[in-house]
Amino acid sequence: MPDTPNPVQVQKFLGGIDYPASKAEIIAAAEDAGADDRVLEALEGIPDREYDAPTAVSREIAREG
Repeated sequence: MPDTPNPVQVQKFLGGIDYPASKAEIIAAAEDAGADDRVLEALEGIPDREYDAPTAVSREIAREG
């Protein structure tokens, strides 16, 4: 999907998350930070598991894209 946001775009909405964090916690934090639909769709596409760091989230988004 060429519309996948880059990791920097995603990470700006994930500041302040305490890791490890679940997919649901990550999505909720992004929503609270005002993430746009592209970012939220990318986060919805990651596997439902615990993430231990922002880089783990970025890797999954890159893999899904």
